[in-house]
Amino acid sequence: MSSLETSIPQSTSRYPKLFERLQAEGRRAFIPFTLLGYPNQEVSFELIKALIDAGASALELGLAFSDPMADGPIIQKAATETLATGYTVDDAIALLKRIRAYAPDIPIGMLVYYNMVLARGIDQFFSDMADAGVDGVLIADLPPENMGEVAPAARQSGIDLIHIVSPLTTDERLKTIVQFAGGFLYIVSRLGITGVEERFDQQLEQLLRRIKAQTDLPLCVGFGISKPEHAEKMIRAGADGVITGSRVIQLIQDAPKAERLNQLSQFVREMLAPCQAECSV
Repeated sequence: MSSLETSIPQSTSRYPKLFERLQAEGRRAFIPFTLLGYPNQEVSFELIKALIDAGASALELGLAFSDPMADGPIIQKAATETLATGYTVDDAIALLKRIRAYAPDIPIGMLVYYNMVLARGIDQFFSDMADAGVDGVLIADLPPENMGEVAPAARQSGIDLIHIVSPLTTDERLKTIVQFAGGFLYIVSRLGITGVEERFDQQLEQLLRRIKAQTDLPLCVGFGISKPEHAEKMIRAGADGVITGSRVIQLIQDAPKAERLNQLSQFVREMLAPCQAECSV
């Protein structure tokens, strides 16, 4: 091993311990998504605390971006409203540090767009994320063929690079993804953008088998997962976890303020049920 390799820290990611524990217990992960700073900094912290206290396996958190091409109208609206308040990446980092202090062990993943990484500087971005307690970063619009641009900084900061795999991902591209990926793979349940539409690609089970032939990384399915029966279907197809974003944001938008925390907590508990009960299949 070269001196350069020995100087690169091992990943400090909490994902391996999480998925090892879940596997030993015969369970699967439920990972809710929300935007940092939505609808404001303090309420955002209370909402994320509710997700944690209700039993979320891990968190996927987003930085509000002006052109979130992978996100549907619900998340886009929330991002626009958050940006309109003047919310910054520094504000998000401050919130991340509060979340990490509140929950030292829960894995935290970030969903971002590459322009946000470049604007801060690649090395600085990953260093700041590591300092804030982040375990993984998913750069939604950075192709795997260009992942070498950020991989050294991610490794140096001990952060996993989380990748999206879709039904259109070829075996050749999957090989490239696996070279850089860590934490888990984010599997797209259907083609399109995020949302609450109840439509899933029939080839999902085949896709999951194809991916598992190339990697031991956990496979978590997202896009359109908004009900417990959706989670059950994904788990039966072979998923190691499910990710829900648009439904979480929609609930935050629609619930009466006095009931928002209770409804959010109840939703997490409902989504966790199939993750605990359907894992013997």
